[in-house]
Amino acid sequence: MSKVERILSVKDQACKAHKASKKLAVLETAEKDRALQVVADRLEAEYKTILQANELDLEAGRRNHFDDAYMDRLALTKERIAEFAQGLRNVIALQDPSGVVKSEWTLENGLHVQQVSVPLGVIGMIYEARPNVTVDATGLALKSGNTIILKGGSSAIYSNQAIVEIMRCALEETKIPKEAVQFIASTDRETTKQLFTMKEYIDVLIPRGGGQLIQTVVENATVPVLETGVGNCHIYVDKEADVEKAIQIIVNAKTDRPAVCNAAETLLVHKAWLDLHHDRLINAFQQHGIHAFADEYALPFIPRADKATEDDWANEFLSRDIAVKTVDSVLEAVEHIERYGTKHSEAIVTENEQHAEIFMKLVDAAALYHNASTRFTDGGALGFGAEIGISTQKLHARGPMGLHALTTVKYIMRGSGHIR
Repeated sequence: MSKVERILSVKDQACKAHKASKKLAVLETAEKDRALQVVADRLEAEYKTILQANELDLEAGRRNHFDDAYMDRLALTKERIAEFAQGLRNVIALQDPSGVVKSEWTLENGLHVQQVSVPLGVIGMIYEARPNVTVDATGLALKSGNTIILKGGSSAIYSNQAIVEIMRCALEETKIPKEAVQFIASTDRETTKQLFTMKEYIDVLIPRGGGQLIQTVVENATVPVLETGVGNCHIYVDKEADVEKAIQIIVNAKTDRPAVCNAAETLLVHKAWLDLHHDRLINAFQQHGIHAFADEYALPFIPRADKATEDDWANEFLSRDIAVKTVDSVLEAVEHIERYGTKHSEAIVTENEQHAEIFMKLVDAAALYHNASTRFTDGGALGFGAEIGISTQKLHARGPMGLHALTTVKYIMRGSGHIR
């Protein structure tokens, strides 16, 4: 396919999604819910087709020597596909965010004003390895009345194609047109860039993946971007932290799923706490296979640790590696997060309420935790259902983006011949 043909193909798909958005916007909630149920059932029924396609992606990953964490994000099983389907059913159970009267009032002249939530329209979703995003994003988009154009990474191309084809076929049995879900199958980066400028048809772009992908979209798009962020997340263990709470939070935040964006990447620890409890910390590291890159103060306490470099403080390891930085106060911890954090998720472990309050007020991040793991920064964990991404920006949406983040508002005025 020539460059011109690729551009025309993307434009044609965007145009179809735009037209379908007008049909989707007027459907009742029950009609959208039934469509999601049909899609969920079909995904489960045709899991073998998805697994066969996934094996092609895994074979390519092995040839390209992808690391274990990347392969884990890419790999599908019958159970994971069942989880995709259940995620759609969870979305069905949620309140439809479109068509909700958010506020209303009547002016002194009798003109009635309503602020009503409405779908964004057409969402362009650009993401990397995880095929579950294909299902999660589609479910959230359709439930909220939006159509979606999916552009997944080349490493999951076969899996994503199979999933989208099954979903589109399922939609033919429903009132949602199959054109509401578009998938760009080309792995050419120039094709992806065409999405960036389709402002006539696409209302918002949502990039989800590594820092380079997100930055490319933010810097090059003329379509508005809902920016999701990489997760250089910190756990600060204060001088007055309970040792049992601290250890379990560190272990969970680092090892539960190391390759996700809400996993902890840096441990900030008060020197006085480390002096007293380094044996417990070392045992936890050894028991759970955590490897440390430590500063000069912490290095003698942690066997087999490497000396941390400047790059380690900013690194999103996505593995069982962790950077360890010692500090003398909560304010020093805050300063470190301000310099190296990505405004994603940050936690403090302390029994000192004043220190916790200082942390909460001064740290600039989408999600903050006191005596809890950063792993809760997730749409499902917070009761949103599936999420379309975690926003680290401040306009329109911040934090896990569920259904409500995929709507905007209209002001609807009703009068009786009013003029001004």
